[in-house]
Amino acid sequence: MLNLVCSDVACDGERITALYKIRWKVEVFHTSLNTNAALARSPTRRVTTQNNHVFMSIYAVFKLECLNFKLKTNHFAIRAKLFIKATQQAYAELQALQAA
Repeated sequence: MLNLVCSDVACDGERITALYKIRWKVEVFHTSLNTNAALARSPTRRVTTQNNHVFMSIYAVFKLECLNFKLKTNHFAIRAKLFIKATQQAYAELQALQAA
């Protein structure tokens, strides 16, 4: 059971539910931004590199959202697939370098 609370006494239940749905989308965006795009783990020190990191993190979540619509899956599953594919390609490159 979910209890939603609002400080505005003039809001009815439907309005509170609608506001909660909008707010929840923001929470999902922030979770994906921090978890999938590593926004909080920026090793940058200078303002320019910090700005670049923030921009690219937001852009990465935007691209994940585009893939979400196309593939009909969530950000975390897409990230896992990308990680596996990148690891496979890196391993193949390593094998090619060792064979040379």
